[in-house]
Amino acid sequence: MAPEMLAPHSADPRTDPPPCGSERETLTGFLRYQRHTLELKCAGLPPAALGARAVPPSGLSLLGLVRHLSDVERFWVRSSLAGHRAPPLYWRADGADTDFDFPEPDARIVQQSFAAWKNETAFSDAVLGDGPLERSVAAGRHGTVSVRWILTHLIEEYSRHNGHADLLRECIDGQVGE
Repeated sequence: MAPEMLAPHSADPRTDPPPCGSERETLTGFLRYQRHTLELKCAGLPPAALGARAVPPSGLSLLGLVRHLSDVERFWVRSSLAGHRAPPLYWRADGADTDFDFPEPDARIVQQSFAAWKNETAFSDAVLGDGPLERSVAAGRHGTVSVRWILTHLIEEYSRHNGHADLLRECIDGQVGE
């Protein structure tokens, strides 16, 4: 699935964003770094731990964050930017968000959830890799936004949820790390 959480003084498998890259290289570098951070937070845990709601009464779980971020990428890139008719993966017909609603997770649910996330991130990488950052698209209730705004929003979304993932992982097994 993902690399093990970092042991003290171990080499960080993530690649820092370029310190003097172009705007696109910098933004996509930070997005890649944040995605890899989420992957590290989930690494080495069995399905039950990935699905654990470790901070009651919240329904947050590491697996739920992976599922949520799949739909975040799907909405902003596949649906809004690429213009595909792509219904959310984890929303009910009535509009309720079901990212964090799943039965006791097993290996199959974990594999399907990570595969969906990897599929959405790969699609996003392909679409976000070129074209003008100034290009603007309609994004539903969010109005009109630029590609630059979408990239920045994705970084913000991952960064915020990686803070949640830090707390969840520490509650599950005491592992901490950047």
